[in-house]
Amino acid sequence: MATNTNSTSERSAKKSRWAPALLIAGLSILLLATAFSGYRFYQLAFEQKRIKEDYSLSNNITFGIFSVDRWGEKISAVVDRRVKGFKLTGKQKADMQEQVEKELHGMVNKAVADFTKPKKGLGSKLKKLAFDAFVDVDELHAQVPSFARTIVVKITSPASLKRIKGIATSKVDELEAQTYDRTDTTITTVEQTIYQKYKVKNSTDFDQVVKAKLDQITDSSHQYAFVMIISVAIALLLWVILRKRAHLHVPLFIMSLLFAVVLLAVGVISPIIEVDARIQSLEFALMGDKLAFTNQVLFFQSKSIIGIISTLIEQPKPDAVLVGVLLMVFVVVLPLLRLLARAIHISCSHLLKNPKVLRFMAFDLGKWDMADVMVVGIAMTYIGLNGILKSQLSGLNIENDTLKTVTENNSALQPGFFVFVAYVAFAKLLSYLLKRIDERNGPC
Repeated sequence: MATNTNSTSERSAKKSRWAPALLIAGLSILLLATAFSGYRFYQLAFEQKRIKEDYSLSNNITFGIFSVDRWGEKISAVVDRRVKGFKLTGKQKADMQEQVEKELHGMVNKAVADFTKPKKGLGSKLKKLAFDAFVDVDELHAQVPSFARTIVVKITSPASLKRIKGIATSKVDELEAQTYDRTDTTITTVEQTIYQKYKVKNSTDFDQVVKAKLDQITDSSHQYAFVMIISVAIALLLWVILRKRAHLHVPLFIMSLLFAVVLLAVGVISPIIEVDARIQSLEFALMGDKLAFTNQVLFFQSKSIIGIISTLIEQPKPDAVLVGVLLMVFVVVLPLLRLLARAIHISCSHLLKNPKVLRFMAFDLGKWDMADVMVVGIAMTYIGLNGILKSQLSGLNIENDTLKTVTENNSALQPGFFVFVAYVAFAKLLSYLLKRIDERNGPC
């Protein structure tokens, strides 16, 4: 009986020795999957930002509604269509003939009055006498309708209309050439560069390619984010399963810290907020046609926490630089130092000569860690910006007989923000677990 007891004890001891190694091996695989998913998540977020920046540049309002060249092209196209499609109806021809007859009758009356007015001199009197003898005024007036009909037929013939349209079109083209703001060359260069980059030929194809790429990126980003969240959830589940196995808490805590580092890194470098304001459509009535501009980007910015800090530090103003440095210290550096301090404290604080400093960094430094404040600040910034944009854009919505504009606010919190929120929540939970382990076991 004693022999069986000893064998059972030996097996239990062997399991206890191997359990930490197995736990670390299993979590290492999970950690690698999390790190790879985080890296791909960041790559996709950066690619999405780049595509949206290209799209906003191609559809910038400076190259659209604010471009005289673009307005000239669209107006010229409308006038050209109107000129080329110009046709006279039967009523218009009748009105034209009536007007021509009126002019011809006026010319006859003027000529008659000129010949029949009192004359001085022998020559003038002979001319008046010849006119009265050979010219029948009533007959001239009677021939006016036939003359008018001939003139109208000649003017409205296909050959004459073609010449008239050609003259009108050339004048419109001449006017368009004289009306410019020198943005056409820039617009053409930008479009050619972007279209070549995306291997498309026109704006329609470009819009389709961009939409397809962004949809694909969104789906893939959700998948990688799901992998990260599930991995962290598994780590948390292991805490529940192994809550009574105190000898496994230290390696489990160390591995949990590494998961937190991955979440922090991804949350800091990935875009967290996107501001996108645009005029979705502008329709202007001209000569019965509509001039239309679509997806005119007023403003676009996509920023990560590191991007915000970098922008502040690069400013020439000392106060902006100071804010950027403080954000870097309290949102990025201190959280990393606290994670490192916790790892050292839980694993080998007994090797240090002054563990009080380590305990201060692991426990008391939490009140200087502003990651949670950053979460609230980002959320409040988004709410404030969103409200301002909606208010300002609503003033641009116009609809009347000649003009219709529809604005759109596409500003949104980005997936990087939610990864950063996941880090903050996970870090809070790790602080609680560290205190429980420290209270139970004391410094290692």
